[in-house]
Amino acid sequence: MTEVMVVEVGKDAIYTLLLVVGPLLLVAMIVGLLISLFQTLTQIQEMTLVFVPKILFVFLALILLLPFMIDQLKTFAVGLFDRMIGLGL
Repeated sequence: MTEVMVVEVGKDAIYTLLLVVGPLLLVAMIVGLLISLFQTLTQIQEMTLVFVPKILFVFLALILLLPFMIDQLKTFAVGLFDRMIGLGL
């Protein structure tokens, strides 16, 4: 394997990682921002108030986005296996 191929596999892995994890992180960030805004407006400074809604929304997003995430991981794995076969490994 050449250095260019290694860099290309690494680039594809990072891109796949961002596609798979990005939506969940975005949901967690938006829910955290909305809860922080609610806490600021109502002056309720309870630290545990953030965790339960964030966990619930991230879990719901995980259930809804799981087919997309599996498809992205499958596409990456098939591409990686095709490269391995092309190299004769």
